[in-house]
Amino acid sequence: MAEQRKHEKYDALIRACAALPPVRTAVAHPCDEISLRALTAAAAAKLIRPLLVGPQARIRALAGSLQLDLTGMPLVDAPHSHAAAEKAVALVRAGEAEVLMKGSLHTDEFMAEVVRKDTGIRTARRISHVFIMDVPTYPKPLFITDGAVNIVPSLEDKADIVRNAIDLAHALGIAVPKVAILSALETITSKIPSTIDAAALCKMADRGQITGALLDGPLALDNAINRDAAAIKHIDSKVAGDADILIAPDLEAGNLLAKELSFLANADAAGIVLGARVPIVLTSRADSVRAHLASCAVAVLFVHATRVSSGRTQA
Repeated sequence: MAEQRKHEKYDALIRACAALPPVRTAVAHPCDEISLRALTAAAAAKLIRPLLVGPQARIRALAGSLQLDLTGMPLVDAPHSHAAAEKAVALVRAGEAEVLMKGSLHTDEFMAEVVRKDTGIRTARRISHVFIMDVPTYPKPLFITDGAVNIVPSLEDKADIVRNAIDLAHALGIAVPKVAILSALETITSKIPSTIDAAALCKMADRGQITGALLDGPLALDNAINRDAAAIKHIDSKVAGDADILIAPDLEAGNLLAKELSFLANADAAGIVLGARVPIVLTSRADSVRAHLASCAVAVLFVHATRVSSGRTQA
């Protein structure tokens, strides 16, 4: 029974895209099996319309060896991974793609082009990563942020990290997401700076600086996701025990939490970067094709929600 339920939350995300047209997606350097299989699967599922950027001969040869059909997928030639990242970002800047997707290049190399001052796609909002976890033992998708981009975020960075996660939750149909700001304990002490940040973020929400969600913190992980643990600690909160979004105190904590859930609790982890001009599908080479599909589905839902909110039509 547990195995049957394992992917139900990701399947729901993919089904939610069934009535939506696929979104043009620039894929930087899809030169290994997992990235090429993932983008062709996403195209077959009518989630994305891939625009492949990388060494044409290498990509075509790999597709041939894997018996993957690239019909209808334009290729933009780029001699190496760095040039592929640069050209993929340029396509987004030119309005030729509404999603950016990482292929088989290092995240640092890829993101360097995204954040480049003169030619990148940054906005006034801090860029951050969100894991969307399908945890078999948790009743709903669980967002974890930031475990991939911001190493030691400041209070101001955390405010944008929270805002990005709230925007994503809204795009996925969660009208009032419950945001738990994590620390090692649920009380405030100057000895643990993350508890001070958590309290400040909650006050920012009280004063309207962060909107669209319920915030509470600091909360320890057990208080955030388990009602019994919260009750034992006498925590009176609409967030505690029922969080949609977990805000990690730093990258190490967020990354460890997501990987612990993946490898010890059989969870799947989709990944998306927000705060840039377009959503960015940022997955690991260790991720399954299903996780790549879920990441694409999340990006597609975000793009369509953004179109609706801005009144734009399909690009």
